[in-house]
Amino acid sequence: MTGKITTNITVDSAYEAIAPDDFPAMMEVDRYGKRSTAFDKIISATHDHFWDPQDKKYIDFSAPFDMENEYLVDPAQNPDLKTAVRDKLDEKQKIKLVNMDVQWGLSSILHGEAGALALSASLCHILKDPGAQEYAANQTREEARHVAGFTNYIKVRWGKPVPVGPALGNILTELVNSPLVWKKLVGMQMLVEGLAMGAFASFYKYGRDPLMVKLMQLTMTDEAFHHKFGKIWADRTIPNLKTEERDAIEDWAWEVFQVLLFNLGSPEQKKHIYAAVGLDWEWVQGAFMEAMTDSNIREEMQESSNIFRVLIKTLLKAGIITDRTAMNYAAFIDMKELYGEGDRMIGDDIAEEGIKFLRQLNGQGDGAYSLDRMSAAE
Repeated sequence: MTGKITTNITVDSAYEAIAPDDFPAMMEVDRYGKRSTAFDKIISATHDHFWDPQDKKYIDFSAPFDMENEYLVDPAQNPDLKTAVRDKLDEKQKIKLVNMDVQWGLSSILHGEAGALALSASLCHILKDPGAQEYAANQTREEARHVAGFTNYIKVRWGKPVPVGPALGNILTELVNSPLVWKKLVGMQMLVEGLAMGAFASFYKYGRDPLMVKLMQLTMTDEAFHHKFGKIWADRTIPNLKTEERDAIEDWAWEVFQVLLFNLGSPEQKKHIYAAVGLDWEWVQGAFMEAMTDSNIREEMQESSNIFRVLIKTLLKAGIITDRTAMNYAAFIDMKELYGEGDRMIGDDIAEEGIKFLRQLNGQGDGAYSLDRMSAAE
């Protein structure tokens, strides 16, 4: 997936970019005084959601969990157990399958966080606006603590993560290596971050390990702001694009969505899980094909925290889904319902509660906190 637009699309000076190796442009004397104020609220709020994954006062990774006898998440949410797979396994095998599937999911999140860290750092090399550059530097720091947090969790529960699946790995590699700001922001801040917010919300809602639930909430306190950064770009850019530019971005987003939907958790990418419980992955794939019809997928996506529903809403509210492609997504979700919803995302309430907890812990007061004040309209 390369996209038809191979140059930077800059309709707002806040997103002006240079080549990664053009550092002399960063030393132009006039650049320093041309700072956009678009990101100042997000930058100044950084201290509101500070946490340290190495400090037990924020999160204690020594908390135990009985991995052999307890489900890490509600097994009713596991897609494997909604197929003929459930009839092939005893209770211990079901626990093993579900918990290994969580390892797969959290490993994918860890790889995604590593990608977000590298991508944010790469934005520091190409964004010319000092305000945008400072925001990117802040996000880089936050993604680094997510890498540390998920590494710590996976280490205490399984020892190490599993390798990245080819579908996610290829997308992350394309986004990190791309010199195009629009592709980095749509791909990471909207597609991957939208997917991640849905995943975090699901793990928070259905998780049975208090340590994992805490990690999800702490991570969401940061990710909610990363989503705001992408929304600012969309609000300032999408309405002002030429038709062919907007269409190219919309089509590319649909291509990436399809890759993520049909490949992210496919049985072929999780052969090791099925082998561990004595199942052939090709048989499992057949069971999935039988059970996961379009109507079943659509039913799954009605859940507000479904990862793909959150992703579709992110694209819709950013103006990247229009009448041109709305029917593509309508095969899986009630688009009219999404159109009627406000801009708040599923993770915002969870993040706000987490920020309230962090502000108390960091001695900054205990009042209510609203992400809505991070307006993209300024």
